[in-house]
Amino acid sequence: MSAQQENRTAATHRVVILGAGYAGMAAAIQLAARTRKQRDTVQVTVVNAQERFTERMRLHMTATGRTLAAMSVPEMLEGTGARFVQGWVTAVDAAARTVRVDDDRVVPYDTLVYALGGVSDTSGVPGADDYAYTLSGVEDAELLAGRLETLSGGNGSGTVVVVGNGLTGIESAAEIAERYPHLDVVLLGGEEPGATMNGRAAAHVRAALDRLGVRVRSGVEVVKVLAGSVELAGGESIAADAVLWTGGTRVAPLAAAAGFEVDGRGRIVTDRALRSVSHPEVYAVGDAAAISQGYGVMHGTCQGGMPTGVHAALSIVRVLGGKAPKPFRFGYYHTPVSLGRGDAVVQFTRPDDSPRRICLVGKAAVRYKETVTASPWPTYGRMKKMPASGAFWPRGGRFTR
Repeated sequence: MSAQQENRTAATHRVVILGAGYAGMAAAIQLAARTRKQRDTVQVTVVNAQERFTERMRLHMTATGRTLAAMSVPEMLEGTGARFVQGWVTAVDAAARTVRVDDDRVVPYDTLVYALGGVSDTSGVPGADDYAYTLSGVEDAELLAGRLETLSGGNGSGTVVVVGNGLTGIESAAEIAERYPHLDVVLLGGEEPGATMNGRAAAHVRAALDRLGVRVRSGVEVVKVLAGSVELAGGESIAADAVLWTGGTRVAPLAAAAGFEVDGRGRIVTDRALRSVSHPEVYAVGDAAAISQGYGVMHGTCQGGMPTGVHAALSIVRVLGGKAPKPFRFGYYHTPVSLGRGDAVVQFTRPDDSPRRICLVGKAAVRYKETVTASPWPTYGRMKKMPASGAFWPRGGRFTR
């Protein structure tokens, strides 16, 4: 990008979106579509480290060597008028309203959408950062895939320990066990797998893990990761040829370093319109935002991330038009979990994410889960032509008032 391209013009309002994940892409496409006739006065720029779009909902598949379709961010933005800048965001200067990319480029903004999502948090346990694999991105998942292929060569044996028995841990353990049945897969965590589901859904999760040969250890805490083992609180050691860490996420310290008000996990604290409470020209979406609803602070999922991106775009359009932004409201509605390629569970939820009595299991759940996982691409395509089509999601009723 030339200096001339980055110079500010008095007639142009520059909106810079940091991150092209599910939420960032939703914000970019929605905003570009709604300002299509204002391209001379509204400039939308997307900054992302890679051209490839990361399908976070399929990283457990990448980690087992399955080949997925390559999604290109520039191709997804094609026809919208949004510009794409490839590079790592290394700093944000809130006073000057600039973003530094790769330490040698400066991108100015009038409005910023902060969508730099989370990565696996390996900072709290000694050795996790050095010896554990993560699913923070495609490259990380591919590293694990290479290790698993080495272990399974010639029907070889080995032990894979998955730390964290939340949804990512469950999906990963099931995928690895199904793909590499000769490997011993151990799933460790504080709670029972499926603890947030109703009785039938949780029982199906446990039965599927048992069928796949996954050894589940609940009520345990990993206190150290070594080159060939993990240590538990109490002194027990479990041998491991590979360790996958899925126990929690963290966000980059960029927001805190920029002076934005953040919560204890480094997420930008937002007002009801998704603006930073300390810097109203900054919107935070997806995993990078601490968004309060009537039931509490939202947790990071694609089902909530894309609506935050769309709402940020709608808010920006309203402000540019001289109107006040509307409050964001969102209620959860499901928790889909794959259990290998041929099995799954879908737990339907109340808006506060507590389980309903209704759930799907087996083949019906597999079809539902795949529909959900593949839904962002047609949604983005529809938004290019009909931006209003992206503005429908459960508002949560009494749970979010």
